[in-house]
Amino acid sequence: MLAGIYGMNFEFMPELRWRYGYFATLALMAMLAGALGWYFRRRGWL
Repeated sequence: MLAGIYGMNFEFMPELRWRYGYFATLALMAMLAGALGWYFRRRGWL
């Protein structure tokens, strides 16, 4: 996930222009991973 987001374009990375962009990006990735883990556990895939 990190390589896919940060490996594309260094000009438009959120932490370069917004003070809390780095933390917001990490929080979004953590929430997405948590939501997918919850979904997979609920479906019995984990």
